[in-house]
Amino acid sequence: MFGYSMIKMVRSHAVKIDHPLRNLLVGSYKPFKWVPCFMHNMLEGWIKSRKKIEVVIEFDKNSPSFMDAAQEVVTVSASHKKCRVHKMFAPVSCISAHVTPKGLEDILNNCSCVKRVYLNRDVHAFLDVAIPSARAANIVQNKTNLTGRGVNIAVIDTGIYPHQDLEERIIDFADFVNDRTDPYDDNGHGTHCAGDAASSGFASDGKYRGPAPEANLIGVKVLNKMGAGSLVSMMEGLDWCIQYNEDPNNTSKIDIISMSLGTTAGSYTSENDDPMVQYVELAWESGIVVVVAAGNEGPDAQTIASPGISDRVITVGALDDRNTPDTRDDDDVAGFSSRGPTLYGVAKPDILAPGVNIISLRSPNSYLDKLQKSSRVDTHYLTLSGTSMATPIIAGIVALMLEANPELTPDEVKQALINGADLWQDRENNIYGAGYVNAERSIGLISK
Repeated sequence: MFGYSMIKMVRSHAVKIDHPLRNLLVGSYKPFKWVPCFMHNMLEGWIKSRKKIEVVIEFDKNSPSFMDAAQEVVTVSASHKKCRVHKMFAPVSCISAHVTPKGLEDILNNCSCVKRVYLNRDVHAFLDVAIPSARAANIVQNKTNLTGRGVNIAVIDTGIYPHQDLEERIIDFADFVNDRTDPYDDNGHGTHCAGDAASSGFASDGKYRGPAPEANLIGVKVLNKMGAGSLVSMMEGLDWCIQYNEDPNNTSKIDIISMSLGTTAGSYTSENDDPMVQYVELAWESGIVVVVAAGNEGPDAQTIASPGISDRVITVGALDDRNTPDTRDDDDVAGFSSRGPTLYGVAKPDILAPGVNIISLRSPNSYLDKLQKSSRVDTHYLTLSGTSMATPIIAGIVALMLEANPELTPDEVKQALINGADLWQDRENNIYGAGYVNAERSIGLISK
């Protein structure tokens, strides 16, 4: 087997091929055990020239020119019928492409600027008493009741249905799945998350209200009807958010990105080798507060998902408040909430927020709405659990913080959340993070 050319390629370029892609290439030989030996060479040649693989190619940032490096790959790809470069991600020195194993081999042999090639791996999606539990209701600072007014939250997810509790506050929408221009959500997850952050509670007389009921929302659809997407679609969404703020025609900028999605963390030299981490940290450095879900792979250790493994962004775990917002005595981390440390030894999550049986907005006739009819609450709401729900609650609280003090940097927001959290006596950082979010205390630390 080790004499096969794709095996030789993997061994020769192991440092430049990420682990999932290596497994895919080696796994291409599994059908060989049912094929006569004299046909192996013919079958291998067919696979090498016909099998299409979607990848992300990263260039060495010390390369003289990103465009020159990209053009080098384009030129090599042009000699292979099924190879094609799709999109440029200049901020992180990456391109996305379809390649065949033969095309990939030629790229690795002839393009000196290639640093690493990643498989375009799958990405997937991970208010009742929750808001009082987080101490985020009716917060007043400087005689002003904080509601998130004037703050913009981008929800990177399955889209946002124009629910009456969000009326006139979905100020923009980008769709990287179906290229539609008007807000919609065919899965329902993104709508629930938008409500977790910013529902006005109009249809429930204020009962199911998010922490930031007057914040604006920007829907960025990167996941399909089934709640699935890819590394590339997520990179497109993040890139769009960063470019949105750099566009002089957009006078209203994105202040917060909420991401209740992710993928199993890859094993690299450091977390900064992960393109998802690179992009969320680029958004963070541009001044956007990025809030991401820890994942739902608990209670095992080292299960924090990417991009939550980033040591810079705010990674949120889920807490079960046992439906008792007025007491902490029976609270605990949800069993499903992913635990740290990350694969790279970083203590995570950063903080916990309510994530069990959260009632928020329903997207009628969406996938989740049809799948979980028993989870409907009244006519306009749906109950869901997960770190997906905890994450936008933190995003909504951050909106209150930025309303109270618009000059805060992302690092200052994160530190105030950590310093204001309620601690457990037996706290373990890799389970509870800094503790249970206390919005009122955190806002008190940063108010002018």
